[in-house]
Amino acid sequence: MPDDDHSAITVSQAKLLFADWKAAPAIALAVSGGPDSIALMWLAARWRRALRRGPRLIALTVDHGLRPEAAREARDVKKLAAELDLPHRTLRWNGAKPKTGMPAAARAARYRLLAQAAKASGATHILTAHTRDDQAETLLMRMLRGSGIAGLAAMARQSEREGVWLARPLLEVSKSQLVATLHKARIAFADDPTNRDINYTRPRLRALMPALAEEGGDARNLARLASRLARANAALEVLVDGAERYLALRDRRDTAHFGFDASAFAGLPEEIRLRLLMRAIDRTGHEGPAELGKVEALLAALDRAVAENQGKLKQTLAGAAISLIGGRIHVAPAPPRRHRPG
Repeated sequence: MPDDDHSAITVSQAKLLFADWKAAPAIALAVSGGPDSIALMWLAARWRRALRRGPRLIALTVDHGLRPEAAREARDVKKLAAELDLPHRTLRWNGAKPKTGMPAAARAARYRLLAQAAKASGATHILTAHTRDDQAETLLMRMLRGSGIAGLAAMARQSEREGVWLARPLLEVSKSQLVATLHKARIAFADDPTNRDINYTRPRLRALMPALAEEGGDARNLARLASRLARANAALEVLVDGAERYLALRDRRDTAHFGFDASAFAGLPEEIRLRLLMRAIDRTGHEGPAELGKVEALLAALDRAVAENQGKLKQTLAGAAISLIGGRIHVAPAPPRRHRPG
């Protein structure tokens, strides 16, 4: 993309943005009606027209039922989709809404509805309009929560969720460039006031961005940091794969669950041991994914037990039972919790 964050995106640049998905049979576009997602739909439609053969595109809008304007915005998206010769569906989040944790609940509902509609239409991918600005905000949120390297890598260009692929072609594009693209094309878009509602974390961090930019912490640099952390995280995962094979060669026991020789496990670097333990818990447990802080505490307990030659340790975490018995660490599914009568 060009260095000018206020220039409109050209057709040739759009081809590069979407090139990774030209072989997909069908693609769902997540379009809320805001500038980012409207630009995504506009650019994807132009890209599709430029191809001789390409994936079918389906526009999807989620109405969470939280704002009275949402229904009108969905209709506006449908109208523009028709002008672009794209089929469109409005998906509604029905039922009772939680009184707390609304952003997380709405996000989970949105992805669930999008995945269901995508699979029903034969789409293998859902394209979202996350931008470089979103990536920078995500990194800041996770830094403040004390996330590990995997969390600080922020959003991946592509990831699997709910049985489909989530793709983010605009992660290296600024919001201002998308707005410039729409202004040049004379395309209107909605303004969601919740994006400025300081009752939520992301808008509060967004308001801090100008001050951070003056100190060098602009969206471009923060997104670059996330990219570098993603690169480091990928390298660590390769090392964890190798460590897992190493432990398997050291211990050829035929078991129905994961297990490590405690002495071989103890000889590995702490970050590798932590990730091995988290993998085993997430694969065998039924309440995951495991929280990083809790796995760190578990690893510290295991290390103490091995160092002090205590011989035995038993804990449960995220639906997995972890034990140290006879010099071997076992990770197996934990028995279901018994619910006490109210």
